[in-house]
Amino acid sequence: MASGTFIDDYFQAMEEVTRTLSRDDIVRAIDLLYEAWEKDGTIYTMGNGGSASTATHFASDLAKYASVPGKKRLRAVSLVDNIPLVSALTNDQGFESIFVEQLRPALKAEDVLIGISVHGGSGASDVGPWSQNLVQAIALAKERGASTIGMSGFGGGALRETADACMVVPCDTEPLGTLLVESYHVTLHHLICGALKQRIAES
Repeated sequence: MASGTFIDDYFQAMEEVTRTLSRDDIVRAIDLLYEAWEKDGTIYTMGNGGSASTATHFASDLAKYASVPGKKRLRAVSLVDNIPLVSALTNDQGFESIFVEQLRPALKAEDVLIGISVHGGSGASDVGPWSQNLVQAIALAKERGASTIGMSGFGGGALRETADACMVVPCDTEPLGTLLVESYHVTLHHLICGALKQRIAES
């Protein structure tokens, strides 16, 4: 019976998220990615934990699924995928450096940086504040004039405050919160890739 209740609660919460999520931020995110495609920019994705897997998935879908025959492809790079580099930067310069140091030699004004985080860079644990590697990378993007997109939950955190567009999944209580936010981030990235592909095809 407990399992059945949890299942019902989960799906009901997903329906509530769908009803209340801001459409404006989704549209803005699609606009920024389309502009990057027009300008031959590169899209970079980043995240920690479960959001790291979403960052990889998102970059893959931008590069492959969103491609349209006869049109140039989007360039998309996940900053979580080079494990030797990530571990070397962590070892030598600290975990906060892993994204910003990869971006320093490459990030340009026509690029887009996407940060994915359940709490958006807010909150802390015994080892310190969460997701400061995202916060540092977003700050560099701002300095370079690159566009920034956030995907967050739990009030949005630093991503909501600093990103040009931030999609905040309106769920902020456990035990469902983290599960729903991470699940809905994948839903959003699929939605964005589909809408972007359609827009590129119609261009």
